[in-house]
Amino acid sequence: MSKNPLYYAKILLFGEYGIINNSQGLSIPYNYYQGAFKQSDALEGKAEKSNQSLVRFLEHLKQLQAGNEILAPLDLETLTDDLAAGFYFDSSIPEGYGVGSSGALCAAIYDKYALHKIDPDKDIDKDSILKLKQIFGQMESYFHGKSSGLDPLICYLQLPVLISSKEDLGTVHIPESGEGKGAIFLLNSGQPGETQPMVNIFMEKMKNQGFRKLMKDEFTKYNDACIQAFLKGDTTPLFSNLKKLSHLVLEYFNPMIPQSVQQLWKQGIDTNAYYLKLCGSGGGGFVLGFAPDYDKAEALLKQHNPELIYRF
Repeated sequence: MSKNPLYYAKILLFGEYGIINNSQGLSIPYNYYQGAFKQSDALEGKAEKSNQSLVRFLEHLKQLQAGNEILAPLDLETLTDDLAAGFYFDSSIPEGYGVGSSGALCAAIYDKYALHKIDPDKDIDKDSILKLKQIFGQMESYFHGKSSGLDPLICYLQLPVLISSKEDLGTVHIPESGEGKGAIFLLNSGQPGETQPMVNIFMEKMKNQGFRKLMKDEFTKYNDACIQAFLKGDTTPLFSNLKKLSHLVLEYFNPMIPQSVQQLWKQGIDTNAYYLKLCGSGGGGFVLGFAPDYDKAEALLKQHNPELIYRF
């Protein structure tokens, strides 16, 4: 990688909560938001806050390393010196918005300080991807309590990743973003969300046999069908399954849908102009939208400033 690489945000197109339940997931890098290490002799404001939070993270990594628990040994002496010299992570990735702010940071630290680094530009096979996912899961757990490691993995590889199961994932090609009528977009709910409380709600729901059955029989079926259709560029089954998925989330994942977008969510299903889904764990941050005709969807959502991310 270049001397001062950029680390991009990520977007989980499909699989939020499903991945925990072993259904498929599809995640892509999103270079509109990005972060990079910078240095300042006079830290203030956001830079100072970032440096201080990195110092706290460093203490956590030191404890892991001292206890021989760390999965990827890091050059923590250099990191200590760099932080003392005013290093910070300058990032435009909004925190708590489901687009991988802590993932980019973990990817950056591993890339710069890992002692036996797996090179993302060399031969990346399934074993090395799984190993990276475990390494990043351990690092990112510091921020979320529990992490799959997927967000930092996407940020580090800077390639779309298809998750077929917990033990089976690999890079994948997605259709080129084109000039079609269809589009994927982000909507800002207006407030950040927190991953941990949302995951706790989901885990509580999973204790219910009926909910487990719903996840297994319906959620997984619609989610996986969306992924297959999207990768093939087959829009008819994509949108019919998206509608079912959006409806199911509205009914059974209501606490995860930010209040400010509940009405818009229902409007999409009622008009068939677009379908919304969670982007990350929900509770705030962005929600993700899919529209068969973006011009129509944009007209309905004009006041909410949709952010176009991909056309097909």
